Amino acid sequence: MAAGKRAANRYYSGPPSDHFDGALFFNPDGKPPGRFADLLKWQLNGGRSKWPAAHPSPYPQAKPDRRVEGKMLRLIMVGHASLLVQTAGLNILIDPVWSERASPLAFAGPKRVNAPGIAFSDLPPLDLVLVSHNHYDHLDLATLRRLKRSHDPLVVTPLGNDAIIGSAVPGIRLTAHDWGDRIEVGNGAAIHIEPAHHWSARGARDRRMALWAGFVIETAGGKVYFAGDTGFHGGTNYRLMAEKHGGFRLAILPIGAYEPRWFMAPQHQNPEEAVQGMKLCNAAHAAGCHWGTFQLTDEPIDEPAQRLAEALAAEGFSHERFRAMRPGEVWDVPSA
Repeated sequence: MAAGKRAANRYYSGPPSDHFDGALFFNPDGKPPGRFADLLKWQLNGGRSKWPAAHPSPYPQAKPDRRVEGKMLRLIMVGHASLLVQTAGLNILIDPVWSERASPLAFAGPKRVNAPGIAFSDLPPLDLVLVSHNHYDHLDLATLRRLKRSHDPLVVTPLGNDAIIGSAVPGIRLTAHDWGDRIEVGNGAAIHIEPAHHWSARGARDRRMALWAGFVIETAGGKVYFAGDTGFHGGTNYRLMAEKHGGFRLAILPIGAYEPRWFMAPQHQNPEEAVQGMKLCNAAHAAGCHWGTFQLTDEPIDEPAQRLAEALAAEGFSHERFRAMRPGEVWDVPSA
């Protein structure tokens, strides 16, 4: 039975673990994605807010420096969950999406309401691309093809996603890893692959065949935690990160795509949970992502930033400690 299950997974084959049953990946002591009937119930509930067709960022498109050296840490928001991290002489791009839609279709699906915060032609030389999982708002093959041609970066991704990327982008430099792995990347830096509470699919028949993850970027200037797409999951993974890494100079945390809670809570945290996550993982500063570019769920476009501000005020934190990042915004993150 186990061998038959493994053969059915088109992306990955390997031994069972505490998050892989021999056929599919899962969230330990967690919850799977909702059923198709639940999806239909949500789509038909009439609770979806109307987003504007265009919602320009208050920031102009950024023009990054070629390199940021030493312990300086610069974060630039591209949009949604796409961000550029510059530190220790490295340029690291996370979940890059420059396409107009987060969709398998060019003519349908969530369409961006603001331009990327960096024009593609203005990207600095890229060393690494981190791809957290295979949902279309995070793994954009069209963008990866462009990056291969223009920059030829090393792509680091969780298990199984290499099969998707490698078959679509021949010759791309690619490495795939499990939760808990650590990869040396030069300049005294390393990437850790860490757990997230989420799921994966590119279509209706490949659910949970590829792994999802967060990343920790370790450099001489401190550690940066990108939580990926994640449900709060009782704070389990945040506590694990604090125990393993001690704390973070910066945590990049999702704050959007959370309504309705009865359907989204296991997979997408809300702003209040993000603030608790910042506390639990012991992050000196945090940047909010996964909001304001692609409408994926029901909440109004500006609600994540508003609720984040309220949650910070309730905890007595400055809004400068946890920024809801907008495309083009550049943040030189203070030392921890």
